[in-house]
Amino acid sequence: LLICSIIQTQALSSVARQNSRLLHRSTAANSGAIFNHVDTPENNANTPFDFTKKNYERIEAIKANYPEGHKVAAVMPILDLAQRQHGWLPISAMNKVAELLDVPPMRVYEVATFYTMYNRNPIGKYHLQLCTTTPCMLCGSDGILEVIQKKLGIKVGETTKDGLFTLMEAECLGACVNAPMIQINDMYYEDLKPSDMEEILDDLTNGREPKPGPRSERFACEPLGGLTSLTEPPTGPGFGIRTDL
Repeated sequence: LLICSIIQTQALSSVARQNSRLLHRSTAANSGAIFNHVDTPENNANTPFDFTKKNYERIEAIKANYPEGHKVAAVMPILDLAQRQHGWLPISAMNKVAELLDVPPMRVYEVATFYTMYNRNPIGKYHLQLCTTTPCMLCGSDGILEVIQKKLGIKVGETTKDGLFTLMEAECLGACVNAPMIQINDMYYEDLKPSDMEEILDDLTNGREPKPGPRSERFACEPLGGLTSLTEPPTGPGFGIRTDL
């Protein structure tokens, strides 16, 4: 009995380790990013980068928001500024931000590798970030993903040959009531149907700017079937209060 118990315990431990490794591999594969930098011809310490004169003025305004001794807190908005100027965030831009804030480059790297908002490799003009988390998946994000991949001829993590579109899967983007949804650059497109996604891609391809927000009849995130509460005017002060008080 003792021997059987030991064998059973070892077998369960082995299964647990295998499941742990499988879960880890699945999570890493779906993350869409790596945390270490690898030099490439277009992304290395010698990649040309410098802020424009106008952006240097913006940097000074950003730094002025923080007290002396805490200017490093400006690292996130300045990294965002660098990315908006360059289109993505090469390591040379990170080094420039570290220089301007007078901090070791590692202090900047650790921020840029933590937040998925920073694109550390070249991306297309239109960054398609499709939410495939549970609410969007239940409402049809798989169909939206299929439309994008078929129409653009790319898979998740790839960029079209003309450099116009990059497709990524994203974790929850905070518009669950309006699922399925996609973020394209700074704009949200919600309540999507496959035909909506095709129309949005056609507009962007032809230089038109599709109207952001819900593609349904609703204005924001109110119930699709109309209000079910708060449908009458408020009763006003004193309602329900005893007259003898």
